[in-house]
Amino acid sequence: MTDMTRFLRTEQTMAFPHGRLIASHDGANYVLAPDGWDHLAGPRPRHAMYVSREEAEDWCEREGWDLNLLDEVPTTS
Repeated sequence: MTDMTRFLRTEQTMAFPHGRLIASHDGANYVLAPDGWDHLAGPRPRHAMYVSREEAEDWCEREGWDLNLLDEVPTTS
């Protein structure tokens, strides 16, 4: 059985006023980038806060991202 994907949002910065969206799946973390999900090396950002799937969808809508990206988080093999 695989772990479910959990979503996190980073703190606001000048470059990212609504933070950035991170997906955590099977112990790996990915940040949503212009070309899709990029693997984050190391631990998740310390101040990233867990958000619900609905909050992640709201973030995507506000930022203009395709909601289908939330279902396309890479899986480790």
